[in-house]
Amino acid sequence: MTITYDVLIVGSGHAGAQAAIALRQLKFEGSIAIVGDDPEIPYERPPLSKDYLVGIKSFDRILIRPEAFWVDRGVDLLRGLRVVSIDPSAHRVTTDDCGVIGYRQLVWATGGQARKLQCPGYDLAGVHTIRSRDDVDNLHAEIDTTMRVVVVGGGYIGLECAASLSKMGKQVTVLEALDRVLARVAGEPLSRFYEAEHRAHGVDIRLNEQVECIEGRAGRAIGVRLASGEVFATDMVIVGIGIVPSVEPLRAAGAASGNGIAVGEYGQTSLPDVFAIGDCALHTNVFTDYSEIRLESVQNAHDMALCVAKAIIGNPEPYRAVPWFWSIQYDLHLQTVGLSTGYEQVVLRGNPEDRSFSLVYLKAGRVVALDCVNAAKDYVQGKALVVGRVAAKTQDLSDVSIPLKTLVGTLSDVTSE
Repeated sequence: MTITYDVLIVGSGHAGAQAAIALRQLKFEGSIAIVGDDPEIPYERPPLSKDYLVGIKSFDRILIRPEAFWVDRGVDLLRGLRVVSIDPSAHRVTTDDCGVIGYRQLVWATGGQARKLQCPGYDLAGVHTIRSRDDVDNLHAEIDTTMRVVVVGGGYIGLECAASLSKMGKQVTVLEALDRVLARVAGEPLSRFYEAEHRAHGVDIRLNEQVECIEGRAGRAIGVRLASGEVFATDMVIVGIGIVPSVEPLRAAGAASGNGIAVGEYGQTSLPDVFAIGDCALHTNVFTDYSEIRLESVQNAHDMALCVAKAIIGNPEPYRAVPWFWSIQYDLHLQTVGLSTGYEQVVLRGNPEDRSFSLVYLKAGRVVALDCVNAAKDYVQGKALVVGRVAAKTQDLSDVSIPLKTLVGTLSDVTSE
């Protein structure tokens, strides 16, 4: 007999967990299940490349909620199962163990799989990605016998891993294909600051480098060969080059898609009674001038989950949440609000040498984003500038004696549009 849930959530990461939490907080009384291929109960992913990697936090400290929480709220956790197909007309899914689960509303929250290198040697032992607890536990099993680590990718995951491993006393090399780290998410001043910071901690940052292959011996990685012919001897390779959205069953079922599954302003897909949220959802974002984007962040997972939960209970509100992100590397706490994509000007506020400063990004003379390094006050006050699309003078933005909150003036809040 097929079990049918009022809401079936596919994906047990932050988005999926938060969808269930939000539904119960909104007094939804129907049946809920979360089905996910991870054998664990829902846990936070950001600490995997930071506190969990270096052993500061045990696994139970990164759980989104303890196991009793899910039991008490009547949320069934169907662990270690992967949905392989969807029948939207019959409102049911099939899992990889040939099980069938029915739904009245389906929330797709699968996120994505770590993107792998497409070169010889990508599957050798000693080549790791960081996306799950198992990934980090497998890495930990080798760390005591590892001295040299090559990190492929100079984005947040790669740099956070580099910082964590450097603090553990490892010799770390970061290989980035572009001409600066964080090139896809931040302005050049922030990239250069983090390059200098990592180098000061002994990390070898290499830019404009293309990996040709991973060299191995007896089935294990021993080196990374570049297109230039240079070879970096290594005991371990960590690949941090983004994710591939896990959306194939939805695509096969006919859902509209692009770089992810396309959703409307309430998180709905083109399939009846099917929503998509989090890393895998391609949505129109008001903070990118209504262009489509797929955001990989806890904020997006949390706020899209709440948006969909409200739609399911019949109280829909369009998705208008302001994006924010964070990264911790060494003693540097980076907080970002807004999206700097397409910025035309960047204003430095403070002095990077003081290890506390902000970058303010402007487009058409209006503030669209801030990157704040050890500058929490700028982050908190700067959110209003982003939400209000405030037009501010560059000399005022750069003057640290002028609190950002005094520049807000009369807001033109995008949420009212």
